[in-house]
Amino acid sequence: MKFHDNGLRDKRTRIYLPVTRTLLNKGVEKSELLVGNTLSQPVINYMPEMAELPPGSSIVVDFGYAIHGGIMIVSHEGKKIRLQFGESVSETLGASNQDHSRMDAELELPRFGMLEYGNTVFRFARIENIGDEAFSCQNITAVALEHDLEVTGSFESSDERLNNIWKTSIRTVHLCMQDYIYDGAKRDRIVWMGDMHPEVRGITCAFSDVSIVRDSFEFLVAQASPEKPMNNINTYSCWFIVTLLDYYLATGDLAFLNKHKAYIAAVLATFCRYVGDDGVECVPERRFLDWPNNDILDAKHAGIQALMLWMMQAGEKLLRTLGLDCHEVVAAQHKLKKHIPDCAGQKAPAALMTLTGLADRRDVLENNPFHGVSTFYGFYVLLAKETVPALELIRNYWGAMLDYGATSFWEDFDLDWIKNASRIDEPPVPGKDDLHADFGNYCYTGLRHSLSHGWSCGPAPFLSERVLGVRFLEPGGRKISIQPDLGDLEYVTGTVPTPYGVISVTAETGGKIKCDTPPEVEIVK
Repeated sequence: MKFHDNGLRDKRTRIYLPVTRTLLNKGVEKSELLVGNTLSQPVINYMPEMAELPPGSSIVVDFGYAIHGGIMIVSHEGKKIRLQFGESVSETLGASNQDHSRMDAELELPRFGMLEYGNTVFRFARIENIGDEAFSCQNITAVALEHDLEVTGSFESSDERLNNIWKTSIRTVHLCMQDYIYDGAKRDRIVWMGDMHPEVRGITCAFSDVSIVRDSFEFLVAQASPEKPMNNINTYSCWFIVTLLDYYLATGDLAFLNKHKAYIAAVLATFCRYVGDDGVECVPERRFLDWPNNDILDAKHAGIQALMLWMMQAGEKLLRTLGLDCHEVVAAQHKLKKHIPDCAGQKAPAALMTLTGLADRRDVLENNPFHGVSTFYGFYVLLAKETVPALELIRNYWGAMLDYGATSFWEDFDLDWIKNASRIDEPPVPGKDDLHADFGNYCYTGLRHSLSHGWSCGPAPFLSERVLGVRFLEPGGRKISIQPDLGDLEYVTGTVPTPYGVISVTAETGGKIKCDTPPEVEIVK
């Protein structure tokens, strides 16, 4: 017997995590009792020692790394508190953004009870007694709400910094894998199709269970007819076709393609009309490439020209797979290649132009290579670069976030921000810049800035595909090539999931490549 036959069951798991340290203690007594405490049930047959919070007192607790979910407070008196979540310590002290998830709330604790609150991403929480009387706090625990998935992909090399970046990239995208794939799990808890592309590449290089990708596609397809733009952004329909091919290559899920055969064909037919006879793309508004190039019209046009070509290249493969006529998308490719726009010195369009074969603009990518990069389009910059400079970009750009306390990667980042900055996992330092509150651009200024943003996971699929060298030649990995490109590394070892099992690869500079594959997978020399 089931009590809720008509209910929708959550596929996620709840995991309780203790406080790892306390900081910024303002008048809280016996706060050390909160550290490492896992007791989540009120004790009533005896009175254990508890942290005491007098009126006006407050404390910031640290759970050690970024978590999606909320916290549970076990209290012995019903008192009023203010609870502030933070991806950084400074966010627990400031006026955080409240869009998409609540980061700041006034609550009333139950007497001899447990109050659970929160549905966001945080590492830190600040609890303040805003009542007129003291209260006893038996415990504070984080309640992580996440898919309890085994990470079957892996990457290890002679460079521990790169190893940590791969793991942090996967942790970042995992935080955004909730009921669907979110862009950011604190803010922008929305299924954005364009932002999903690097996330899908990260998910498929790390997890055997990628059903959330299919669920997210289904959600998006249900929201818009094929003649209408996904997310009301025309270029995001381009990313739908590109990402769908990547999903099919990773999974071999032909049933999903067949289910949406008419939809796929209609999207491509719509976008073929957005290519002029002179080859110039004429995608209507809303035309979005990325935020840094949103107001640089030449750069935006160059990026969309390349993205349209990528869409038509992917669309041709999808239509051939489905046994549908593809002459229109092939003709669109030929026309698009006739027009090679100026990328205005911007790295995002230069990367797309290089990747699609529209034009080799690696000269732009190597000009001041660690600047003019975003955590979103940084993935495409990596793919368009040679291996050694790509590894240097990962170490310097993504690595700098780790140096300043990150346990997940951010919505955006600029190396200039760290010139006089304090760490995000420590209280703000007078005379130093606050990395969270003082920076950010466009729609992500100050504390609105998300520090756990899935589109920033690009280093993980790059390292698995380029450095470990595993590439799927046929859908689902029925045929693969294994060509590690170690760059300046001494060795690399790792695993890549397939529908048939895990591929294992080890390679050393100048040495033999060792690999182990499931019997259904053929290695093509």
